[in-house]
Amino acid sequence: MSKNQFGLIGLAVMGQNLVLNAADHGFSVSVFNRTTSKTEEFMAGEAKDKNITGTVTLEEFVASLERPRIIQIMVQAGRPVDAVIGQLRPLLDEGDIIIDGGNSYFPDTERRAKELEAANLRFIGMGVSGGEEGARFGPSLMPGGTQEAYGFIEPLVKAIAAKAPADDEPCVTYIGPGGAGHYVKMVHNGIEYGDMQLIAESYTLLKTALDPSAAEFHQIFSEWNAGELSSFLIEITANIFTKIDEETGRPLVDLILDKAGQKGTGKWTSQNALDIGSAIPTITAAVDARILSSIKEERVRVSKLLSGPQPSFDGDRQELIEAVRAALYASKICSYAQGMALLSKASAEYGYQLDLGACARIWRAGCIIRADLLEDITNAYRRDPQLPNLLIDAEFKQAVQSRQERWRFAVKTAIELGIPVPAMSASLAYFDAYRSERLPANLIQAQRDYFGAHTFERIDKDGVFHANWLE
Repeated sequence: MSKNQFGLIGLAVMGQNLVLNAADHGFSVSVFNRTTSKTEEFMAGEAKDKNITGTVTLEEFVASLERPRIIQIMVQAGRPVDAVIGQLRPLLDEGDIIIDGGNSYFPDTERRAKELEAANLRFIGMGVSGGEEGARFGPSLMPGGTQEAYGFIEPLVKAIAAKAPADDEPCVTYIGPGGAGHYVKMVHNGIEYGDMQLIAESYTLLKTALDPSAAEFHQIFSEWNAGELSSFLIEITANIFTKIDEETGRPLVDLILDKAGQKGTGKWTSQNALDIGSAIPTITAAVDARILSSIKEERVRVSKLLSGPQPSFDGDRQELIEAVRAALYASKICSYAQGMALLSKASAEYGYQLDLGACARIWRAGCIIRADLLEDITNAYRRDPQLPNLLIDAEFKQAVQSRQERWRFAVKTAIELGIPVPAMSASLAYFDAYRSERLPANLIQAQRDYFGAHTFERIDKDGVFHANWLE
C-alpha cells in the first residue's frame, strides 16, 4: 500500500483548508486530530472523495506517511505545540520533518529547532498568512529552518502558496535559519495591526467630521481601492459598509462594540523592536489603541468627566476626504518603512540574512496585508537591495512628499476636532524625526549627564565628556 506525501495534525478551519489545498494540488495527505469525531466529520464532509486519509491514532498517522515524513502541526501556539512535538518525537525516524504552521513566538521556534536538530530531526517554523480563504486557495508562506529541510518541502509549499498577480510567482521563499520564518510573520502581523488602525482612524475622522452614510462610506473606500490604496484590507472595509443587520435594519458596523481583540503578535513586534532598538511608532500606536479600546466601561465613565472641542467641521467636504486618502497612504508607507527597517535590524541581530525584497514579494498575494503597495516595495528593493529605509527610495520619497500638505491637514483637522488618530500622528512624527538633521536628544543627554553622570559627545570635537553642571 502506497504511503502519503504529507501529514497534518490539527483540524481546525485553517488546518482543514490547508489539507484541502494540498489535495487539490495533487498531494496525498494524512490527517490526525486529538478529537477523533473532528477527523470523522472532516472525512465525511469536504475531504470525501479526495486523496486524504483520516487516522485515529498518532501511530497510525505516522505509519501512513512516506519518508522522510513531512508533518505540519496546526495547533494553538505555546504549550500545545510542545505537547504535540513531545508525542511525535518517539514515533519519528532520523531526518523526518516537523513544520509548525501556527503563530508561534520566534524564540520558541529557535528553541524547538535546536532541540529537534540535536535529535537528528528537521524542524521548520512557518508563518502562514491569509486567514481561512488563504489557507484554502493560496496563503503567503514564510518558512524558516535549515536550507536542507526547506528543500524537502519546497515542491509542496510552492504548489499550495498564493500566486502573485504581477508575475504568477508563488508567495513563498526560504526565509532563513531558526526562527526567521516566524519572526517575519510576527512583523507581518505588526504591519497588519498598523494598517488596520490607520484605516480605522481614517474612518473615524471622516465619520466624526462629515458623518457619511454607510452607502457613502462604501463608495469612498471602493474608490480608494481602485487607486493607490488598492489592498485586501481596503476592499473588505468597503464591503463591510454594505452589511445591514437583519434585526434592526441598520448598518451592522454601527452595532459592533468598539473593543478590539488581539492575539499577541502585534505586541510581540513592539516588544522585540524595543529590545533590539528599532523605532516602529505606528505599529506600537496601533497596539496601544487596541489596549485603550479594551477599557470600554472606563472610557464611558470618563467621557462624562473630560471634555474636548466640539467636533464640527465647516470646511470643504471633498477636500477632507482627499486629505484623509493622502494621509492614509503616506502613513501606510511610513508603517511599512518601519516594519522593513525592523526586519533589517533583526536580520543583523539574529543572523537571519533576510532578503527584504523577497519578504515583500511573498506578501503580494495570499496574506492579509496584500496590496498594490507591496509590488512597489518589491521593486524598491530590486533597485537597491541594501536600501536602509523605504522613505529614501526615489518613488516612495515622491509619493510621501507630494501628499505631505494634505497629510498634515488631515492630522491637524483631527487634533482640532479632538479625534484620536494615534497611528496616523505617529507616522507623521516618524517622518518628521527621520528627516530631521538635528533632534532635541542633545538636551536629553545633558539631563542624563546632569543627574547620572552618563556623559555625552560633542559636535565640535571627538571624545566622551562629562560636565559639572552646578559650577
